Amino acid sequence: MEALSYDDVLAAAARVEGVVRPVSLLPADADALGPAEVWLAAEYMQHTGSFKARGAVNFTAAHLKGGAMPDAGVVIASGGNAGLACAWAARRHGIAATVFVPETAPPVKVARLLTYGAQVRQVGTEYAQALEASHEFAEATGAIASHAYDNPLIAAGAGTLAEEIVESLRRRSTSPAVTTIVTAVGGGGLFAGIGAVAAHHGLRVVAVEPEHSRALNAALEHGRPVDVPVSSIAADSLGARRASATALEVAQRVRATSVLVDDASIAAARQALWDHRRVVVEHGAATALAALLTGAYRPRPDERVVVVLCGANTDPADLVSRA
Repeated sequence: MEALSYDDVLAAAARVEGVVRPVSLLPADADALGPAEVWLAAEYMQHTGSFKARGAVNFTAAHLKGGAMPDAGVVIASGGNAGLACAWAARRHGIAATVFVPETAPPVKVARLLTYGAQVRQVGTEYAQALEASHEFAEATGAIASHAYDNPLIAAGAGTLAEEIVESLRRRSTSPAVTTIVTAVGGGGLFAGIGAVAAHHGLRVVAVEPEHSRALNAALEHGRPVDVPVSSIAADSLGARRASATALEVAQRVRATSVLVDDASIAAARQALWDHRRVVVEHGAATALAALLTGAYRPRPDERVVVVLCGANTDPADLVSRA
């Protein structure tokens, strides 16, 4: 396994430039999250509603440039967001996309997949089952298999978000532009990309996972990727049973801080974003913020923290409007 590098992210940045939306950074309310300066990275406003568009564009562009895109197109397994991004990127280039999702995938995500012209196959109740079915499809049809997180092109594309964060805050103030990036982790694609950038710039990375969906936390504990049970309110986007080897290597390289939050705290963080900012995100995106709201991660006063709000493909009907 080749280590994911900062150069990989820079190459991805060149491919996605002008295609993906630059991230917007929002200052958190003063003192709302403690004495540290905190910013919110509004990546939920990205094409297809999540950061996944970055990796999908990088994956598609790299294979097209290399002449490696088959007539059967691309196939991917996803809890929803990676499939949306894959289908969107494929449609931009007139490529067929087949997306395998669990039967438990949120209907809002399935409906959007269909609007992007994807062939949608619902299999099993967990991401791992959809993944196995996608591999069988790739073998049978010759379609090129993308991956929701365990692919260097996908991870490098996701990492372009971190480079944009660094550059955006650098333009706004004096050094240090940013000291800490807090991100939710599922299988580790976004985390790995962020970590590769963090390693180059000397930043701290905080990996936040649901306590009952802790693939990276368990990998760090055991020193290798291991299967974990998945049971969380955020499982539709953070429900990987096993973290990637790349994510583990990056986590060890940057000495990442790994923290866990419970489902009640995730739901409360999602509600807080709605109450105080009228921002609607999915539970997976609220997981990162929950670490600060609960004190699972307590920044020092001298830290300049960016919390990644990574996706908004959710049904807002369960959010309660409050005066």
